[in-house]
Amino acid sequence: MNPRQLLKEETATLYKKIELLDDSKRKLLGENLDSCSTDELEDVEKQLERSLNNIRTRKNLLFKEQIDQLKGQEKKLTKENIELRKKSEVLQLQLSTLPIQLLPQPMDVETALFIGLPEPRTTNV
Repeated sequence: MNPRQLLKEETATLYKKIELLDDSKRKLLGENLDSCSTDELEDVEKQLERSLNNIRTRKNLLFKEQIDQLKGQEKKLTKENIELRKKSEVLQLQLSTLPIQLLPQPMDVETALFIGLPEPRTTNV
């Protein structure tokens, strides 16, 4: 068999495979089912059920991984929260034991608030 004939046969085989895949795809999408026998319809149904089970399994796996990741984040944040609370308590304890003179004291501030008409201004010319 020469290379040209071999190439033609391979091309014909691939073309048939493509047609079969297209036909299978149409059946799975619910198209052109009128010409299908009961056995073919049952095969399509079984294939769809297997595909659906695979999808559900994958979805459940992704959800489980996401839940595990979120639980890890929760543990990390809980630990961080505990550490921050301890630091806050230590800081409050340190502030409560400081002498009053070292604590920031409120300052008296004088303001020039005047209610009434402004006084006339004199200009030096």
